[in-house]
Amino acid sequence: MKLCNKYSLMKTLINAEEMENLTTPNLSIGPKSGFCSKTKIYYSLRPPVQLPPETIPLSAAAYALSLLRKTNLSPENTTVLIDAATGHRFSHSQFICRVKALSSNLITKIGLSKGDTAFILSPTSLQIPILYFSLLTLGVVISPANPTSTKSEISHQIKISKPVIAFATSATSATVGKHPSFRHGTVLVDSPDFESMMMTSESELELVGVDQLDSAAIMYSSGTTGQVKGVVLTHRNLIALLAGFHVPRPETDEKNLPPAVLLITLPLFLIFGLLMCVRAVAWAETMVLMERFDFEGTLRAVEAYKVDFMPLSPPLLVEMAKSEVVKKYDLSSLQVVWCGGAPLGKEAIERFVSRFPNVTIEQGYGLTESSGAAARMVGPEEAKQYSSVGRLVVNQEAKIVDPVTGEPLPPGRLGELWIRGPIIMKGYVGDDEATTSTLDPKEGWLKTGDLCYFDSDGFLHIVDRLKELIKYKAYQVPPAELEHLLHSHPEIADAAVIPYPDEEAGQIPMAYTVRKQGSNLTEAQVMDFIAKQVAPYKKIRKVAFINSIPKTPSGKILRRELVIRALSGASAKL
Repeated sequence: MKLCNKYSLMKTLINAEEMENLTTPNLSIGPKSGFCSKTKIYYSLRPPVQLPPETIPLSAAAYALSLLRKTNLSPENTTVLIDAATGHRFSHSQFICRVKALSSNLITKIGLSKGDTAFILSPTSLQIPILYFSLLTLGVVISPANPTSTKSEISHQIKISKPVIAFATSATSATVGKHPSFRHGTVLVDSPDFESMMMTSESELELVGVDQLDSAAIMYSSGTTGQVKGVVLTHRNLIALLAGFHVPRPETDEKNLPPAVLLITLPLFLIFGLLMCVRAVAWAETMVLMERFDFEGTLRAVEAYKVDFMPLSPPLLVEMAKSEVVKKYDLSSLQVVWCGGAPLGKEAIERFVSRFPNVTIEQGYGLTESSGAAARMVGPEEAKQYSSVGRLVVNQEAKIVDPVTGEPLPPGRLGELWIRGPIIMKGYVGDDEATTSTLDPKEGWLKTGDLCYFDSDGFLHIVDRLKELIKYKAYQVPPAELEHLLHSHPEIADAAVIPYPDEEAGQIPMAYTVRKQGSNLTEAQVMDFIAKQVAPYKKIRKVAFINSIPKTPSGKILRRELVIRALSGASAKL
């Protein structure tokens, strides 16, 4: 891969010209907040990072491998993938060899070519990161989906992405079915034939000229605020993401530093899973994969593989803070947990920190439309800002816009978050109307639909989704605020708050609550608990008890399901 070697010297650099622009008196940028009083734009407080020129052909996979070469670690002796259940593993060199062999066979035996789209329906396994890298190397657009989806949901996603091939497992192939667009059929990733394709190839892989602005992935948004859409991310998006997150290892004693060990509990079909795959390769890290989430299995994996870092959805973090099962396992290796995907209350963080005082919780915020990133915490000092999701990531800009007047707002003012930068999506595939309404075609601002504010130190605070605010009389009630309070109750395991129609008030806050085992908590007790802590208009005025709160794999509450349930008056338990 001559192209990869040619640009392997590209690294994370401070762009002096951009820094000069930020400090010019004409922009009047607050050194602590990042807010410019002239442009009304918030600029990232992180040192800017220079990216490869857009005109250079470079795939996200090649860029990740170029960063790997700069680690000075031996690819033969460092492990990149481990199956948590079996202990089976691949070194970085084995991983790269399999990627090359599979890439070659996908061209010669299957007939894939640059610009094709591949639909992927598989649970997490060691094969999936290899498949991702192979397809990205060839310029084939990857389109992974949730293997637990229904046939109708899968059909809708296939209609969106128009793939020429499907990669499935023996268990998911029936769900994929046969579609006219599958001119290359369906390949089973758990078959001996696929294993053989990863092992040997009859011809050398020829370099494919992948442009950075070419589409790299079609990721499906959660659909919590509407029908599922296909988010198109480019190789440039993923390269910018990697460049912004990449921090070269220390020069001194570099060879003696063991690879960091990550446990991935979130599915690889999410943008976060894709990010972790390219990150682990680029940073010479070890990624421990779990086929499906299991709470006690997660604890066993942390102990067995001495896990350093782990992404946690908010529900899992809450469970780790409360569960007595945790005491059975040695989790002393754990240093940092990353938490995002849904709001996390201060009480939940304090409870976790009390139990794990040596573990740092770094919160973050992002959307599939922003390649999974927008703001994050870096280091233990920033992590102390419990009510925040961190500061803007590298090379990112933001606005807080009044949803009524459209006026850009200064720090401390609440409005819709707009973000702009090299990690913002290309658009929604086949949906120009949705793209135009979400992505400003002139200035490139992504309208997130999230109600937020920046404080005077540049930390971003997420209040709630604009569309999920409860309109009680003339007041707006954020469900997340009430959910944080409910989670602080010692007898509540989980909770969700939704709007419930009311003739007099328009809407009232209704709580779906999961009792802890053995609890006899009543509706009146829940309402009284909240009433003592909030203004009168924020009171919860209706309570229903439920076995579990429906959520997406990333931990987002599926409020629409609860609203439908509440309106139907269903009595069956979820």
